[in-house]
Amino acid sequence: MNQKLIVMNESTHLDSKPSIFFIAVFIALIVGGIIYIAHSLQGAILSSGAPGISNLATFLPYLLLGIALLIALGFEFVNGFHDTANAVATVIYTNSLPPHFAVVWSGFFNFLGVMFSTGTVAFGIISILPVELILQVGSSAGFAMIFALLIAAIIWNLATWWLGLPVSSSHTLIGSIIGVGVANALMHGRDGTSGVDWHQAGKIGESLLLSPIIGFAVAALLFFTIKLLVKNKELFEAPQGKKPPPFWIRCMLVFTCTGVSFAHGSNDGQKGMGLIMLILIGAVPIAYALNHPITSEQTIQYVAFSRSVEQQLIKLTPPDGLAIQNPQTVLVEYVRTHKATPELLPALGLISGSLGKQVESSNNLTQVIGNSVTNLRNEMYLVSETIHLMNEDAEVIQRLNQDEQKTLKDFKKMNDEATKFIPLWVKVAVAIALGLGTMVGWKRIVITVGQKIGKSHLTYAQGSAAELVTMLTIGTADTYGLPVSTTHVLTSAVAGTMAANHSGLQSSTIKRLLMAWVFTLPAAVALSAALYFVFSKLF
Repeated sequence: MNQKLIVMNESTHLDSKPSIFFIAVFIALIVGGIIYIAHSLQGAILSSGAPGISNLATFLPYLLLGIALLIALGFEFVNGFHDTANAVATVIYTNSLPPHFAVVWSGFFNFLGVMFSTGTVAFGIISILPVELILQVGSSAGFAMIFALLIAAIIWNLATWWLGLPVSSSHTLIGSIIGVGVANALMHGRDGTSGVDWHQAGKIGESLLLSPIIGFAVAALLFFTIKLLVKNKELFEAPQGKKPPPFWIRCMLVFTCTGVSFAHGSNDGQKGMGLIMLILIGAVPIAYALNHPITSEQTIQYVAFSRSVEQQLIKLTPPDGLAIQNPQTVLVEYVRTHKATPELLPALGLISGSLGKQVESSNNLTQVIGNSVTNLRNEMYLVSETIHLMNEDAEVIQRLNQDEQKTLKDFKKMNDEATKFIPLWVKVAVAIALGLGTMVGWKRIVITVGQKIGKSHLTYAQGSAAELVTMLTIGTADTYGLPVSTTHVLTSAVAGTMAANHSGLQSSTIKRLLMAWVFTLPAAVALSAALYFVFSKLF
């Protein structure tokens, strides 16, 4: 009876309506965000000299750009209310912050997390995609890829949100990317397993698999340690009614909520950034294929390094004088299959030298025009990915001395600076979408985390231990450029504290969470593969 009364009081507390001020701020942020995005995008396109809208042929790319951007930001919006609800669950259920203030607070620090993110996670996820689709992102197949994987991820996220299941948006997106890769390979008569960079997918899969295990174990250990060392009984008691916790406990819970929100924004926000950059590169390559702010001095250095790489690698041509007809094809096959051939190093040298000549003939990156932009960007991307794989391939890298390896490392960094960048307005757009999503659909997931994982009410110590472990786990993964799930880490951490406290776990909820975790990958793969097949026929 008492347990039912607690749940009824909490549900009533969560059902409180947002104020007029909250709604007004929400609408103002949407309108302001749209105006800022449109202004920034228009300015970049006009300053780059990209063609304006004069007929249907020139209008279509901009139409596709607008639709794709809306879908990409829609994914981040859904990601916001699907994942970030976990960050506010503990402060709401311990009465540390009122529900609507908590979600606004979390949304703000989500925004800051996105703005201070590095972009490493964004391009790490993109590298899972088939290299041939990345190089042809402006084609019909490229747009089909973007639409398929984003819409599949949104559909699954909405379905699991409706059921109140805290499923990982990261997990969903990875499945969608794999589905597109498999479908693309099958449609071109290849084995479906050849359509994905399984090495990169495996690294990301390991981070998604291990992070909830780490969350459970470390949170349980941390809670047990706190219980052993701290003798204040208030910390281990459940909140009574709507009474807030003691001040010091409240500060601790708000701090951990803030940390999780910031870390979530920094890690999860990057997934949308990477996809938006693919959209921009495909739709308006003149404006976004290359990082135009690179200085003339850096351009001179780039040309010098490209010549150095060419000279060092061309001399490694096999003694039989093997002719390389198409060096780009050699690199594409290496990136796709991870199997080195005798032509690999000289082919890399040829393309590196060609890059230097192209950049030198244009004086700097700001003056590369027309189709040359896309071609130059593709070759830079190929060179960077090839060097990245070579560094992990002992058989290849041992053919180079330390000076040659260092030259390649520096050259890769220059190519990354030219191709792997995120404009400020893209960060702002993703930050607004993620932050606003936090303020909308948080209730369903909050109820699951707060009421349905353990058999007893969440205590102050459990909430702070779970949030602290989640914050540190996501922050560490972000440092190494690995995407992790806020949902999986936090729900596992809460379960770990419940187990350590002998509170008991609700088996029905745990089974549903595990089933959702197991089915997310195949469901997202199947959805995105089917959508890619349909869209590739429509475009």
